[in-house]
Amino acid sequence: MNPSTAQARLIVDELVRNGVRHAVLCPGSRNAPLSFALHQAERRGLLTVHVRIDERSAGFLALGLAKTGTPAVVTCTSGTAVVNLHPAVVEAQLTGVPLIALTADRPVDLYRTGASQTIDQYDVLGIPTLHMPEGADEPTTRSLVCRAIATRGPSHVNVPFRPPLTPDDDEWPTSAREVWTGTDRTSAVETRPSDLPARTLVLLGDDRPERLSRAAGLGWPVIAEPTAPGGLRHGSLLLNAGLPEHLRPDAVLVVGRVTLSRGQQALLKGAGVVHAVGEQAMWPDVPFTATRASTWLPEPGEVDGEWAQAWQSAVKSVSEAVDDLLDAEPWPTGLHVARALTQAVPAGSLLFVGSSNPIRDVDFVGERRPDVAVHANRGAAGIDGSVSTAIGLAVEHGGPAYALMGDLTFLHDSNGLLADHRPDLTIVVLNDDGGGIFSLLEQGAPEHENGFERIFGTPHGTDLTALCAGYRIPHSTVDDVEEFRSALASPKGLQVVEVQAKRDELRSLHERLKSTVSIVFTR
Repeated sequence: MNPSTAQARLIVDELVRNGVRHAVLCPGSRNAPLSFALHQAERRGLLTVHVRIDERSAGFLALGLAKTGTPAVVTCTSGTAVVNLHPAVVEAQLTGVPLIALTADRPVDLYRTGASQTIDQYDVLGIPTLHMPEGADEPTTRSLVCRAIATRGPSHVNVPFRPPLTPDDDEWPTSAREVWTGTDRTSAVETRPSDLPARTLVLLGDDRPERLSRAAGLGWPVIAEPTAPGGLRHGSLLLNAGLPEHLRPDAVLVVGRVTLSRGQQALLKGAGVVHAVGEQAMWPDVPFTATRASTWLPEPGEVDGEWAQAWQSAVKSVSEAVDDLLDAEPWPTGLHVARALTQAVPAGSLLFVGSSNPIRDVDFVGERRPDVAVHANRGAAGIDGSVSTAIGLAVEHGGPAYALMGDLTFLHDSNGLLADHRPDLTIVVLNDDGGGIFSLLEQGAPEHENGFERIFGTPHGTDLTALCAGYRIPHSTVDDVEEFRSALASPKGLQVVEVQAKRDELRSLHERLKSTVSIVFTR
């Protein structure tokens, strides 16, 4: 057996022995030994291989597969192919997802010689590189794979291969070595007695599920971003409208990355005590307001029951007013779609929400469903790779899955539709022909309307029906809420449901929404 083939089989075997179930493969020449080894492992029933022609989409597919906590691998050839994994690795690094980038390389003696597809791949992904020695022996190879598995968050394993790159036999390695047991991805959340006051408000963002669940049960009122459990419906709307004096907290406990709402940031800037909980050196403190920070959660402290009940009453009143407002508005807007989608998906579903307006629409008006797992790429909060991430999550979920994203987000990763494994995933695309979120930001103000469409609105006019037909993906366009709910009823395979909307009234709608909440507070 030639050295490249032997080493590739050892790598794949050790990945499988340590629980890796999915590998995303991008075709290439230098990674041929890994490609053959992965295919051989799949034929033996050891793992599932997903083939993608676009490394950027492949990285995000692996990210989605790994979001539930089980490491997933993405492998590619050398050169710029490796660099295209960087966006997914950045997202994985910021959210602690165990994504393993397994990259092929040219032997180091070819560096800086002008050799084709040869770049310096050390630390090119922004994380430390585990460089596999060329032709390393079995103990070294297996040990380095275990180190990658044990890394919290993403890891990069770089393997130089020298020809021959194709196998000359069909053997598979065996090992008496014990399976690695040193990794702990779900460590218990340490708690300590709380000295936070009875009127403490809890803000939950993107973080480890077990820590978020503990924080949601501390007893204080909770405002949670869509990817966190629990939380008061319309909580972010209350913050964005400005809290009345009787609801203001004496302290705020922030758990995870809280980044969605400007109202959250305003609350933190005005709070006297802000206790931030997160990973070391990554405290969730965007406005630099934390007065204390820790990796541990406080034990449940005293709760002002009357104040907590006032929060519940406020949310009930706001919920009724918001529903009345949306019911009076013509269908569809992003807010309508977010509300209907979060109400209609069946219990046990998975929902992936794209960045920009969709995640904020769900945050503002979405139903809070403990029976629906909500995911989003909130680490770097980019729109790239969303289709692929959603597919990866749906494959791993195994049940009914949905995704909500805007048209630009969908178009940015349309290559993700080139899927060899098509799970039961319904992708809802809110198509307002451009960048709707900019209508809600400063640049969307009337004084900037000259040139707005050209440089921010960016209408594209793409025919999504034709695009999906080109990928052989079922597509439908719905015209009313009844059709929309019907299209969500029983997802079979990969399909796209398009909802066409307009952007011209978006800013005024959100102003009316904020005004509605403010009026409720003054009654």
